[in-house]
Amino acid sequence: MDRELKAEKPFPWGMLHRLEQGLGYASLICLTLLPVADAFARIIFKTGIPASNGLMIHCLLVVGLISGMLTTKTEEHLSIGLVATFGNPKTKERFMLAHKLLSACILIQIAWCGASFVLIGLSPWRMIGFIPNQIFGLIIPLGYAVMAFRFAANTALIGKAKVLPVLALLLGTLCALPMLAKICWGFDVPDRLYAFIDFWYTLAYYLRVPGVILLLLAALAGTPLFVVMGGLALLLIQSAGGEVDVVANQVYTTLTKDSFIAIPLFTLVGFFLSESKAGERLVHTFRSLFSWLPGGMIIATVLICAFFASFTGASGVTILALGGILYTVLTSHVQYPQRFSIGLLTSVGSIGLLFPPSIPIILVGTASMTNVFHMFLGGIIPGLILVAGVIIFGIIASIKTKIPVEPFKPSKALAALQESAFEILLPVLLIGGYFSGLLSLIETGGVAVLYIFMVEVFIHRDIPLRDLGRVFSKAIPIIGGVLSILALAQALSYYIVDTQAPEALVRWMQSAIKSKYLFLLFLNLSLLVVGCLMDIFSAILIVLPLILPLGTAYGIDPVHLGIIFITNLEVGFLTPPVGMNLFLAAYRFNTPFAAICRYVFPFLLIQFAVVLLVTYVPWFSTFLPHLLASMP
Repeated sequence: MDRELKAEKPFPWGMLHRLEQGLGYASLICLTLLPVADAFARIIFKTGIPASNGLMIHCLLVVGLISGMLTTKTEEHLSIGLVATFGNPKTKERFMLAHKLLSACILIQIAWCGASFVLIGLSPWRMIGFIPNQIFGLIIPLGYAVMAFRFAANTALIGKAKVLPVLALLLGTLCALPMLAKICWGFDVPDRLYAFIDFWYTLAYYLRVPGVILLLLAALAGTPLFVVMGGLALLLIQSAGGEVDVVANQVYTTLTKDSFIAIPLFTLVGFFLSESKAGERLVHTFRSLFSWLPGGMIIATVLICAFFASFTGASGVTILALGGILYTVLTSHVQYPQRFSIGLLTSVGSIGLLFPPSIPIILVGTASMTNVFHMFLGGIIPGLILVAGVIIFGIIASIKTKIPVEPFKPSKALAALQESAFEILLPVLLIGGYFSGLLSLIETGGVAVLYIFMVEVFIHRDIPLRDLGRVFSKAIPIIGGVLSILALAQALSYYIVDTQAPEALVRWMQSAIKSKYLFLLFLNLSLLVVGCLMDIFSAILIVLPLILPLGTAYGIDPVHLGIIFITNLEVGFLTPPVGMNLFLAAYRFNTPFAAICRYVFPFLLIQFAVVLLVTYVPWFSTFLPHLLASMP
């Protein structure tokens, strides 16, 4: 009887999920504390912590894969999803089933690639601290296998045949036959298997064109972008006769880059800010400082949004976190028209991406091998021009519509400043620490998390200790979505660079376009299309390697090229028909998509004018970096 009861007891999936969450949160905490402790030891004792860099980058690897697993569970991976927006319910259901099956098939292949890479590509004798390298590497096959099974399991929620997810996983395993053979026999594969393996390589060659078209259509239909990139990398590398476990190699290489550690750290800072009452305090402070001016609340709105976007690196977080409170202040308290308020809030969601510690700037500097410090300097003047352009337009609109102003009250402003002093000091502290050379970029990120944790938990007490899980759980989907894309976008970028596509593009472009200025115009138009179809992180790792040789060929400064790249993608977020911020604003303000496009149009024109100004006047991007370089 006892045995029967034990057999009927359900498997403790909840306990496994809590273990998964706990590992993810613990890795994030280690990723925060290690650089802070290392900086403290270096500054005070003139020596760092032994093996700290190795531990940090391998914590990043664990964070990247576990956050990807958790993001798959909540189905929050970044996607385009035109069908989900415009399709009817039956069409949505069919495409949802198809993209989940496709995702399961592709991800199980990557899991087998990961197993092959860990077994053959990582040394069991290399120690990270006291842990063998292969132990950390096991998170790659484990992570992608869990993601694959979760996509397969989610098809059951759609109510279709239960055999389809099993077939998808089996098909993915069959496609990974070369890796399975390598796992079993290493490089001494039995002769009888060679013919079958060669067949798969030949099949991939003939299916490469229809396969690429299918995957691109799948991206438009809602398949997560990281899955599409992984599928493209697998198909194209195998069709070229390459070893597909290079995909897992690129995942490992990307998620053990020390410069990428800043991404989860600054994202976590952004969510501590958004989940506390920091936004309300900043709104109150800037309103008390600027509401006596015509358009004063516009100034406050733009500055606050720029502050948040610079830390989160994701414009969507700014719209979702601050949209409600700022919309209420603009429409109810200050009496701006609804269309103007929604247009403004939608357009300034990404306005801070040119200011430090912007994650896109870090990525551009890393991908282009340009000094990140110089990239930060290069973004300051263009960022200020963009902010000034929107503010001037807002002030003119305020004067025309006769928005009332409030009298300036020094005591009220001083009290508001005291309330938000710690949040206002955050960028001053971090920029000072980084630009002075006292802290590295990673150490700056760790100090930022620790500082904002102390402020919001112990000083303002907005976030009780028992609610810390809420902050982590909201940050995880952004961290998981970004790192998942970066890992597999790098694998696709590896194929693009390996085929010498950038060099071929340079030769074709130089023969077709002789003028540098005509090339810059072509670049603007191309990047606008990229920005409205692709998220900024994917674009940096996939499109930027194609652009960099062109910039060199036409004599464009790499800092200037990076700033052009980011400003164009910022505008792409607002460009119909699929600009990401347009969809987020439609969701946040419960307003039809077509109306959002109309409301945003004047702000879109302003930002496009700034893009042209930044593109054709390189001085704005290069003055500060060149000034720094000229100093003794």
